[in-house]
Amino acid sequence: MTWSNDRLSRRLSLSPERTEQVYAVISEIDAARTAFRLTDRLPPETLRRLTQSLIVTSSGASTRIEGARLTDQEVEALYRNLSIRKLRTRDEQEVAGYLEVLARIVEDFATMPLSESLILQLHRDMLRHSEKDERQRGTYKFGPNRVEARDADGRVIDVIFDPTPPHLTPKEMSELVAWLTWADENGFRHPLVRIANFAFEYLAIHPFQDGNGRTSRLITNLLLLRHGYAFAALVSHERLIEARKAEYYLALRRTQATWKSADEDVFPWLFYFLSIVQAQAHEALALIERDHVESLLSEKQFALWRWAQARHEPTFSRREAVAALGFPSRTVEGIVAKLLEMKRLERLGRGRATRYRVRR
Repeated sequence: MTWSNDRLSRRLSLSPERTEQVYAVISEIDAARTAFRLTDRLPPETLRRLTQSLIVTSSGASTRIEGARLTDQEVEALYRNLSIRKLRTRDEQEVAGYLEVLARIVEDFATMPLSESLILQLHRDMLRHSEKDERQRGTYKFGPNRVEARDADGRVIDVIFDPTPPHLTPKEMSELVAWLTWADENGFRHPLVRIANFAFEYLAIHPFQDGNGRTSRLITNLLLLRHGYAFAALVSHERLIEARKAEYYLALRRTQATWKSADEDVFPWLFYFLSIVQAQAHEALALIERDHVESLLSEKQFALWRWAQARHEPTFSRREAVAALGFPSRTVEGIVAKLLEMKRLERLGRGRATRYRVRR
């Protein structure tokens, strides 16, 4: 098969105006990625804290998009006690599976190339606690799973979208994964365009009886991380989608309306997807802005910074910092130098009379 002429490739031939819009957003995202080398610039303890927060926030948001009701606080409590807690409700079972799989992706993405077998495994593991999903875990759908609108009595009043029928699902999933492999190996379009295109087609095929939205977001995390978008491990795209859920469904439905037609229009979904990644990039950059100085400081650096901010006396000397914190003089000297370089402190006076104060 010549993938460059395949339907999945042809629909990415956008008009000049739309191409300009798309690549303007992509340029901004890539500039943020280049400017903010997260894993190089954030202390290990800060990375650990932010990653744990992401796993909790993303798991809560992704399952709430599909109808779960656990708050982030409840998800965090579940995460802390996952090994000893009995999962009593369907919401808890679904959240627990998402927590476990997302944590594995964040930890091991470099050793997880996307394949059909991996997709089936992610689905199986995501639903391993869900009693109602025992039959369909890690198995392509065995019955219709069209998206329907129902009235207050539960009667179907409209078919919103009719995805790939069960007997064609294995073939179309195999082709989709093969297309992405080809596109990655040959540098076809930008990686973010490839990821967005894959995510849409995956949701359109709707390969599983249930859990398609959740697995699509797990796969998106995996692909972003594997393509070097490290902020995906620290800023939740699921939370951003939850906050803009109406836009999510509108963009998806607009693109689905032309799916497999002679004039497929992937732009509504593509632009929405990129806007979510753009928001992730903005939040990642915010981690190094003034209000987030602690994200860039080690434990001892942050201790001095917090002490300086909390003092009633507006200025301090290095000797006072040594006495208050118990750090060696050279350690304090290095921390002060870093805070001066970051423009968080300013120097007053010279020589033995030198004092410092927090910049306002």
